[in-house]
Amino acid sequence: MKLGFGLYRHMLNTKHYNFAKQCGATHLVIHMVDYFGHNKDSADQPIGGTMGWGSAGNPDEIWSYEELAAIKKEINDNGLELEAIENFDPAHWYDILLDGPKKEQQMANLKQLIRNVGKAGIPVFGYNFSLAGVAARTQGTYARGSALSVGMEGADDTPIPIGMVWNMVYDENAPEGTLPKIDHDELWNRLQYFLDGILPVAEEAGVKMAAHPDDPPMPYVRNTPRLVYQPDMYQKLIDMRPSPSNALEFCLGSLAEMTEGDVYETTDSYSKQGRIGYIHFRNIVGKVPNYKEVFVDDGDIDMFKILKILKKNNYDGVLIPDHTPQMTCDAPWYAGMAYAMGYMKAAINLL
Repeated sequence: MKLGFGLYRHMLNTKHYNFAKQCGATHLVIHMVDYFGHNKDSADQPIGGTMGWGSAGNPDEIWSYEELAAIKKEINDNGLELEAIENFDPAHWYDILLDGPKKEQQMANLKQLIRNVGKAGIPVFGYNFSLAGVAARTQGTYARGSALSVGMEGADDTPIPIGMVWNMVYDENAPEGTLPKIDHDELWNRLQYFLDGILPVAEEAGVKMAAHPDDPPMPYVRNTPRLVYQPDMYQKLIDMRPSPSNALEFCLGSLAEMTEGDVYETTDSYSKQGRIGYIHFRNIVGKVPNYKEVFVDDGDIDMFKILKILKKNNYDGVLIPDHTPQMTCDAPWYAGMAYAMGYMKAAINLL
């Protein structure tokens, strides 16, 4: 197992590469999307209300091979390996998610993007096939010692306005109105179109497409259906298109928040299948629709038991803390991440 670190787009610089190494990381999972349109001064998770995180990127410009290769070289030159990119820009696939008129062109662009990722030597691409994205969360002093963290305090049924998907605005000039409500079968059909199109290209490019479970894992969020809100739904996704590139972005926090299943049995099952692309190693207390994110050593999950299961099943991929409560000091995010990384490094070394 390898200790990794997650960096947002604005953190892709030597300062943060050094911080990751100082925490013991050897690998990085990076975000190319700028989620901080409404929260520019924060290094922590993007937090937004019903209007989301801000504007999506340029729909006509996918990330080029040259851009990706330059970022990978910069990371390698700083003594780290680039394991994965996490999340498509909503501007690049909104009509794939919405079954809109531009979905075929957007699929062609995503195929080229994955070819670029493979050519640059980046082995994993994480994604979350969701209309609402990471939404309906609250922020408060939820963790030990009144540390600032995020959680969920009841469902959010606020409809999503037209022009927004995955919690970001892709069309600021969209007409008034909200997304029409669809059922779960329709969303699964849209996922089938995506998998049928992207997985053959990913196989050729040598890239694993790693699917994140719903966060938060509710049947509906913001009046839209979700796909992977119970552990066995991961298996449905895998079976829809058998492929060595059909993998999982295995978020322990989201899996533990689910109302069914057992996080240890789930970890055992999917690691035995060799389906885990990389792992979000974070802890929580509670179940949806009421849960809180807490320090890695202080939640419902026995994280050391998870590591033992992964070792037993020969998992050799990357684990990152994803996010963690902020600590009360001059550098809240950095202190929180360093605490999580220290725990992870020690726990892995004890196996």
